[in-house]
Amino acid sequence: MVFQHLKRGMIANSKNIDVSIIIVSYNTCQLTRECIRSVYERTTDISFELIVVDNASADNSAEAIKKEFPNVVVIESVENLGFGKANNIGAEQTTGKYLFLLNSDTILLNNAVKILADFLDDNPTVGICGGNLFDENKSPAHSYFSYLPSIKWELNDLTGGLLGKLLYRKNTQFNHSDRPRKVGYITGADLMIRTSLFKKLNGFDPDFFMYFEETELTYRVKKMGYGVYSVPRAEITHLEGKSPSPSERKLKQILYSRKLYYKKTHTRFSIWVCNSIYYMTAILRCFIFTALRNKPKYNRWKFILKNM
Repeated sequence: MVFQHLKRGMIANSKNIDVSIIIVSYNTCQLTRECIRSVYERTTDISFELIVVDNASADNSAEAIKKEFPNVVVIESVENLGFGKANNIGAEQTTGKYLFLLNSDTILLNNAVKILADFLDDNPTVGICGGNLFDENKSPAHSYFSYLPSIKWELNDLTGGLLGKLLYRKNTQFNHSDRPRKVGYITGADLMIRTSLFKKLNGFDPDFFMYFEETELTYRVKKMGYGVYSVPRAEITHLEGKSPSPSERKLKQILYSRKLYYKKTHTRFSIWVCNSIYYMTAILRCFIFTALRNKPKYNRWKFILKNM
């Protein structure tokens, strides 16, 4: 792997760093800069270093970040490594007790870094935690899921989310309570993990380019006996999902990563059951959206059905 630039600033040279914040950037110059600003504005009473891994952006992201934030560690890759590999590269340069993996399209709303780090300090059997995410309208957004992808997950999709609502009510993917909740996985947009644990597991599985990499990592974390928790006091805006219809390229990547996840974590019989349920879900959605004359959603599920 070739890097064009590696620089450590004043904060990164400090001793006893509490949290190493890693942001992966890919053609998100303005968003990344806003994210970094929010980190400096909101993070207090805790030591941190901030590392940006730029995935060969074509929008001058790296230069702009280095110019505005001289203390930020900037790592420039000559190719797009995807989410997991880029975070793995960033983690190699860290010195903090905890890693905070933060999407470039996020904005901290409060002192989330300290809130999450304090939670890990107070709960040594917890391996991963994350906060509550909000969309740009300050409405609750997907922050976690109450269980990992599995037969239960597929049944929930088949029933249009009914199973999750019956089991977890309104807390299926956003923590509406005022206390931490044990969950299936934390979305990779704001995932804090113990550095020692991340490195012991060799980080993200490099076979994943994008999607399901945080669920697969969480699967391994749980196998080691650590808990995964949502900490609602930590609040972050996630500016994701502005496009209502994912591109075919994105859908193909999601489907590929889904298959890879199940292959690595489930038995052949469980995979067959999960795929059978997913196939039924796709057929049912095609019928429903045909009846509703919703062509974009029909086309999406028709594409999924053909590429499963």
